[in-house]
Amino acid sequence: MTALSVNLNAVAMLRNRRDVGWPSVTGIARIVLDAGAHGVTVHPRPDERHIRTHDVYDLAGLLAAEYPDAEYNIEGYPDERFLKLVEEVRPDQVTLVPDDPAQSTSDHGWDVAGNESFLRTVIERLHRSGMRVSLFIDEDDQAPARAAMVGADRVELYTGPYGATFGTDEGKRHLSNLAATVAAARRANTNAKSGRQLGINIGHDLTLENLPALIGATGQVDEASIGQGITSDALIYGFAEAVRRYKAAMA
Repeated sequence: MTALSVNLNAVAMLRNRRDVGWPSVTGIARIVLDAGAHGVTVHPRPDERHIRTHDVYDLAGLLAAEYPDAEYNIEGYPDERFLKLVEEVRPDQVTLVPDDPAQSTSDHGWDVAGNESFLRTVIERLHRSGMRVSLFIDEDDQAPARAAMVGADRVELYTGPYGATFGTDEGKRHLSNLAATVAAARRANTNAKSGRQLGINIGHDLTLENLPALIGATGQVDEASIGQGITSDALIYGFAEAVRRYKAAMA
């Protein structure tokens, strides 16, 4: 069964429109976790346009006190600011993305070969603090083996192009490419000595409509990180029901 991690960035962005403190990021986290979400995801950008630094700590405190079995996933570009933050918070998983700070959202995966030395150094540093590391990659069947070589524990497949073209011939092509990338990830080991298989996450522009076809083509993966789609559907169904529907769509 693919685990659902709810990305709370859109909740934080709505809160930040006004100076009233709601909707509460931790309050929504409680709702989605009580409804059966496996964990929560945040992407604290330097300009704090959605998740703010205090949210990162508030969520860490909430999970430790009330949801010790829930997963905490923090995404970001691994500059020194970000690395110090996750080293202090120590989430279960750190997802490294190659974003420019000015980007509105993540829109491409790592060129792992071109950043091999940098990524290897960062991953080794995060492993010393006991965190699992996932690399954001494009639909490319060569990328998983490269991610494994630099020490990543998981990859997160960028599914934006698939989501944007779902229902078209181009969407079918992206779906085929994603399936090939997942198959390649299943063949890759993170460490030749341990023999641990590379974990597989998916994320970006995933919806109730396009998730079933993706899971059907790839098989169950480890985790789906979903924010924009589930928040949009929560406006219609409420967050608890949206969580239940997304879990059903991935079943």
